Amino acid sequence: MIRAAGVAEVTDADFREEVIGAELPVLVEFTADWCPPCRQMGPVLSALAAEQEGRLKVVQLDVDTNPATTNAYKVLSMPTFMVFRGGEPVKAMVGARPRRRLLEELSDVL
Repeated sequence: MIRAAGVAEVTDADFREEVIGAELPVLVEFTADWCPPCRQMGPVLSALAAEQEGRLKVVQLDVDTNPATTNAYKVLSMPTFMVFRGGEPVKAMVGARPRRRLLEELSDVL
């Protein structure tokens, strides 16, 4: 998987610990190597992770190698972004978007 700089990769094995158990709100990008819009989001996620450090955790999950989590949250399109807070998904967004729009959409969960 092509990882965004400064953005951790989570897996089926550590999703509960890294996302569900996180203190901060977590933005999860469900992504895949074969998805061009997902690759476009790399620099956006890197910038977001740096800007929101201490307020928001940003992670990526490869849908091809982590089918259990992908299926559990009924993710069908890439990229799908989900925000988890207190262990629960509180927001979902589908499709690539510019940084400003992503920040606007996250404003109510930050």
